[in-house]
Amino acid sequence: MIMNKIKISAITYLNSKPFIYGLTHTPLLNSIDLSLDIPSVCADKLKAGTADIGIIPVAAIGGIKGAHIVTDYCISCSGKVRTVVLVSHVPIGEIKSIVLDYQSRTSVQLVKILVRDYWQFQPEWKNGGIHYIQEDIKDTTAGVIIGDRVFEAETQFPYLYDLGEVWKEHTGLDFVFACWVANKPIEAAFIEKFSAALENGIVHIPDVITEYLKLYPDYPFETYFRENIFYHLDESKRKGMELFLRLISRT
Repeated sequence: MIMNKIKISAITYLNSKPFIYGLTHTPLLNSIDLSLDIPSVCADKLKAGTADIGIIPVAAIGGIKGAHIVTDYCISCSGKVRTVVLVSHVPIGEIKSIVLDYQSRTSVQLVKILVRDYWQFQPEWKNGGIHYIQEDIKDTTAGVIIGDRVFEAETQFPYLYDLGEVWKEHTGLDFVFACWVANKPIEAAFIEKFSAALENGIVHIPDVITEYLKLYPDYPFETYFRENIFYHLDESKRKGMELFLRLISRT
């Protein structure tokens, strides 16, 4: 009897690499169909039913029928996150418009909350296209950038506001960007093995660092993985996520 594989959509960004390492270095790999996608596509696949489990932006969970968190693993921060930022050529008080990153939904909602409640101004909001970083962020137009693209952006813009750090200053809470979510019931035995694979990836973060130092030899990966990104969905992370979901309804 041929068993149907569980279709899993994982984020392709650096912050998800420990999870990908765990999933690809386990016997579980033989019983899953793993795809690597940007965050918004992970959510779209789960919503369309072309994936069974995905690590999706927290802001997208409410739009998916049957969505429920299946593990105690996530992508989160407790202050500075490094790879979710608002960049600009002018200080925050001179920004007139903000271009939103098409690859994320949680970060879009996060910046809207912080602009409204923390910085307290009303910019014009614009949706970014594929080349928005190079073409649209100029003069008094700022932009949200997420993921590995921030590495290069850090050297391009004089003003960079870390959204994880600002959220912590504003609320005193941690922030969850993405969780592992299923859109249908999944056997408990599979979820147990799935969670073990994720934990195995976290244990092997040193191996992930070794691999990516080849691509970014000057980047402080040890700090990024140990101090900027947190992977366990503990009580403090859940409190931050609950507040964020409540605030979304007001944006």
